Amino acid sequence: MPSAFHSLRPSLIKRKHKHKSTRRGGKRPKKTGESTSPAAGGEDASFDLKGSASASTAAGRGGGGSLVQPLGNLLLAAAGRTNLRDASLGGLRQLPDDLLLDVLGLLPARDLAALSAASKALYVISSHDPLWRAIVLDELGGDFAFAGSWRATYIAAVSGRPHRPPRALEISGFYSDYLFQSWLCANMEMRAEWLERDTIDRRRGLSVEKFIAEHEEPNWPVLLEGCLDSWPALQKWTREYLLEVSAGKEFAVGPVSMPLDRYFQYTDNAEEERPLYLFDAKFADKVPEMGRDYEVPAYFQEDLFKVLGEERPDYRWVIIGPAGSGSSFHVDPNSTSAWNAVIKGAKKWVMFPPEVPPPGVHPSSDGAEVTSPVSIMEWFMNFYGACRTWEKRPIECVCRAGEIVFVPNGWWHLVINLEESIAITQNYVSRRNLLNVIDFLKRPNASELVSGTKDRVNLHDKFRKAIDTAYPGTISQLEVEAQQKAAARKKKVAFWDSAVDANTGGFKFSF
Repeated sequence: MPSAFHSLRPSLIKRKHKHKSTRRGGKRPKKTGESTSPAAGGEDASFDLKGSASASTAAGRGGGGSLVQPLGNLLLAAAGRTNLRDASLGGLRQLPDDLLLDVLGLLPARDLAALSAASKALYVISSHDPLWRAIVLDELGGDFAFAGSWRATYIAAVSGRPHRPPRALEISGFYSDYLFQSWLCANMEMRAEWLERDTIDRRRGLSVEKFIAEHEEPNWPVLLEGCLDSWPALQKWTREYLLEVSAGKEFAVGPVSMPLDRYFQYTDNAEEERPLYLFDAKFADKVPEMGRDYEVPAYFQEDLFKVLGEERPDYRWVIIGPAGSGSSFHVDPNSTSAWNAVIKGAKKWVMFPPEVPPPGVHPSSDGAEVTSPVSIMEWFMNFYGACRTWEKRPIECVCRAGEIVFVPNGWWHLVINLEESIAITQNYVSRRNLLNVIDFLKRPNASELVSGTKDRVNLHDKFRKAIDTAYPGTISQLEVEAQQKAAARKKKVAFWDSAVDANTGGFKFSF
């Protein structure tokens, strides 16, 4: 486990009273729980807990209400203190906690419940709520009423009785970085220094021509202000309105589907490391009123994937999630560019250019898989500070209601909601990235890379043929222009190479 968890003490974790988020340039909320102890990346080791989290101890709540403490606290405990984990796991103590939880994740609910009676340590581990989340989603789909924890939700669902908090054993002396980390990531506030950096270009009243020349053509992010003012959604999309117009409809939430009222009931009561995220590509078909409440901004009107008609890949989504939900680092599908408009709430963005994989993110050589072993909050705790010393630092911002972030094709980006948020996002293809998309779709492993469509194998041929029919000669023209630009760049480099005198190490001016 990262060293940041090895030195946590009660003095370093304190309750933080809820506060309203401040706008850019506004007064920062007063920090609490300050400490001079260094953490990973040279940052302050203190953490602020959400107002709803228990702050009486540095220990996190493990399974069944049991106290789980970081392993470093065992070193600070009284002499002779042992770890309950090792003392009552028997032969299983050799397995690291993450592997042990993977094994327990193979068990059905009845066996997992039986295992929890075998020992105090197995009670704590088998009550780990993410295990029960997987069981609920697998067995119940979206047909559940969240009861404060996934274990309690499952018990209430299978018993058919109104939820009553199960009697929990209070167990102490259990030390585990892995389990404590999960609790901490679910209950800590974003730190002020993670939010204060704003390095993105912010533009208001930008013309379409300047947007293309200064951002889309050079493939550079920008935050656009004031271009959603005409959207009815900005005023209309309250919870009450959305519940009314979507009555009887279900939305995609993680791996399941559920109506909006059930999702809101979950978000109002859930406190977990990776909250379920509503991310629905068919929202405008299900609820036409939602599709009419916004319009594509002028900057993104050219969308060449339209030529595919009903066969175009998924391209637009409504996104709803509580504070702490979001998307870990990824690159948008099919080499498309994207725009993301916040209607309610606020989102923290961190973006890296295509050639700079973020720390903690490991893409495969063919781009088919991306491994990120950490949650969003864990990435901030253990990797964010290191980026400050990089030559190519990330582009960052907080995007608020009424603002749009342009995400160029190929850019890595992470997004976390700072409060309950609603957004619309669309992926699109313009002439500036048409050749990139065509090249992407014809890769040898395109069947693994292409997403959002049932026909991954033939999408390249269909798209190229449709473009040639709708816009004859466009692809050939863009290819010629790309060759000319490449030749111009090569010529420029060749000139400066020739201007260097290899014998003297200086310049030779032979004009």
